[in-house]
Amino acid sequence: MKRNDFIRGRGAQHQVKNRFDALSYELRDDFLNYCAAEGEEATSAQTTLIDTFPRTIVNKVTSPDVGMEYSLNPYQGCEHGCVYCYARNSHEYWGYGPGLDFEQKILVKRNAVELLEQKLRSKSWKAAPIVLSGNTDCYQPIERKLEITRKLLQVFLKYKHPVGIITKNALIQRDVDILQELAKDNLVRVNLSITSLDEKTRQLLEPRTATIKKRLQTVELLASKNIPVSVMMAPIIPSINSHEILPLVKEISERGACGVGYTVVRLNGAIGEVFSEWIRKAMPDRAEKVLHQIAECHGGNLNDSRFGTRMKGDGNISDQVAQQFAIARKLYLKGRERPVLNCELHEQYKDGQMKLF
Repeated sequence: MKRNDFIRGRGAQHQVKNRFDALSYELRDDFLNYCAAEGEEATSAQTTLIDTFPRTIVNKVTSPDVGMEYSLNPYQGCEHGCVYCYARNSHEYWGYGPGLDFEQKILVKRNAVELLEQKLRSKSWKAAPIVLSGNTDCYQPIERKLEITRKLLQVFLKYKHPVGIITKNALIQRDVDILQELAKDNLVRVNLSITSLDEKTRQLLEPRTATIKKRLQTVELLASKNIPVSVMMAPIIPSINSHEILPLVKEISERGACGVGYTVVRLNGAIGEVFSEWIRKAMPDRAEKVLHQIAECHGGNLNDSRFGTRMKGDGNISDQVAQQFAIARKLYLKGRERPVLNCELHEQYKDGQMKLF
């Protein structure tokens, strides 16, 4: 594959067939030649928004490896286009492909705010942290216009309910006013994803995300406002960012982060095809080495579904990664702790205001 075939601004480099579809299509050479002769694009590069109106919005998370009990995703699909994203497989359940479809067809849950308010007012609901988002980024580009995530945070504040946030977008800075109010009662914790300190690596792995500079500035801003912020270095990809663990943890420590977490990349389902196609175009000189090292972390396979080991891997490379993080935490984050969120206030605010009696 030629490097000049690389689709800039996207992670996936091709459409991937939905495994649940009986039929599939392919772009034939004669059609591509016709488009080239006529000066037409064979496919559209535009992002399409698809309105949806689900019946529920808060999801129970049963996986023992994820570290959250409930999640809420205002969007499905993600324009950030991170090539390694585990959420790509979930796009197949909506009838779309996990490749370019995942980045170009974004499902918008238009009634998310109303559904959350109904949930928090429910007599049977007992407060537990709800994470935005367990699957796709709640601050992806369309959020700048739609502001669904901001409105959700306003609901969490109104009902004094704990919320966690996972994002790799500096757009979260827009909502510092709400986050500060939540933080006063220990109702919010932010996890900012920073995979690398190298901007060129970021551009290849995560083409439509905020720059590394902006993400580091975001860590510093949130910490300065007393909003608990930790960093997820996820995923660790051997021979791509595995050498950056100590310098990255040192950098976020100096910016005020209260903790760091990580996962080792795993390429389950269609992600193996998406990632393999991408790396052979983006990094042809080391593609096979990286793929072999990923497999070494997962018992010889690119994919890994084993609870307990799938997120961190096993073998020599995974052990080295774990040791580096242990050293980094000891050197740069000693004595810092991520707060346990407050679940005690919500019951008093179930009707949207403080109960006096």
